[in-house]
Amino acid sequence: MIDDTSLPTTGITGGGWRASVTRWGAIEPWDGSTPLDWHIAADDRWHSPEREAAVRQRRIDGTAVIETRVRIPDGDAVQRVYSVPDRGGLTIVEVENESPLPIAIAFTHDRLRSVRPPTAPIEGIALPAGSVAFPVGHHAVLTVAIAHDGSGAGSLAGGLPTSAGVVRGWLATAERASRLLLPDAALSERVVAARCELALVGPAHPDDDPVGFLIAVGQLVRMGEQSGPWVPDVAHALELAAKSAPHDWALGAAIDAAERVLEAAGERRARRDLDAVRARLQLARSLPADAPADHARFLAWIERRVAEPLANGASLFPAGLPAEWAGTNFEVYGVPTGATSSVSFALRWHGERPAVLWEQSGPAVTLSAATVAPEWHTTDTKGEVLWPVPPGLTEVATSGTAPAVAPAEQPSWPAEGESFS
Repeated sequence: MIDDTSLPTTGITGGGWRASVTRWGAIEPWDGSTPLDWHIAADDRWHSPEREAAVRQRRIDGTAVIETRVRIPDGDAVQRVYSVPDRGGLTIVEVENESPLPIAIAFTHDRLRSVRPPTAPIEGIALPAGSVAFPVGHHAVLTVAIAHDGSGAGSLAGGLPTSAGVVRGWLATAERASRLLLPDAALSERVVAARCELALVGPAHPDDDPVGFLIAVGQLVRMGEQSGPWVPDVAHALELAAKSAPHDWALGAAIDAAERVLEAAGERRARRDLDAVRARLQLARSLPADAPADHARFLAWIERRVAEPLANGASLFPAGLPAEWAGTNFEVYGVPTGATSSVSFALRWHGERPAVLWEQSGPAVTLSAATVAPEWHTTDTKGEVLWPVPPGLTEVATSGTAPAVAPAEQPSWPAEGESFS
């Protein structure tokens, strides 16, 4: 699911080249170099994705691999855009012909690398000078690439990563921070998409949005970025955030994120100063009802809906268990509960009652769930418990707005190396 507020970005982490991918699959480099658009010669006519009604686009599993489908007779032309670090950085464009008839693909770019030189004539459509076309047989795949160093057309050697491999790489990066396998798959994919965008675009400037900056840097460090280079800007953003955004609901998340960054950087004195800042602020604890639009605040919002760090522990589902999640098993991994601690848990249903299996990493904290299970709290590193019927579940189930809750088998804790499922 692609965030409606912005175009997805392609590029490689650590490299300077970036581009946006339009809703129809055109590539628009940020350095002002020639955009790459595409057109399809099918059995009936030329199809220009920018003007076609039957265009569907998605991030594959939420990652920075962008798939665009265009309807053609008896099938689809499927384009996938992704970037790899090979050969100094390449953005690869795959076009798969999912139809029983051959097609041709025209690109409005004369600096493409390709396995074979362009051979298809361009007739019946007006395209910019320098456009090239390639034939694509039925159920075949065409692969071309743009070199990030601006070098011209040439041959494209084999052995490059596949789109599936790049998807796996992005998922591994995003899930270093936490892994959320939620009942709402769109939310889970948006978590991955937001982290991919932060990895490629970076955080907001601390002067413009100190709260968003701190949350974003916390996510980046949890995804594997070095913490030390961020420390001066984190200190500056903390000072600004405490002065300019004392009533921002996300300030608590920003301070928690800063604490993890400072801890990772070994800044113990700065952490003590941060504790003093936290003590004098009255941090808002209520979360917005709707998901925020920007990536950093969205990530803080969804993680804190699941587990919110507290001064004396962490609260699971502090805003309650969403009614639309009733009856659906799900799992989360590595959600922060403190500067060096996190929790993973699975929720399994027994009739209308959820069973929770949990495991803490790092120093164990006191887990509670005051909104969902007021009597429950634990400091155990791992365990399982059957919670009462969540408030409001019976009414929701009766109204028919939530899925029926089926009995579940007795949960058991997974063996080492196994998942909750």
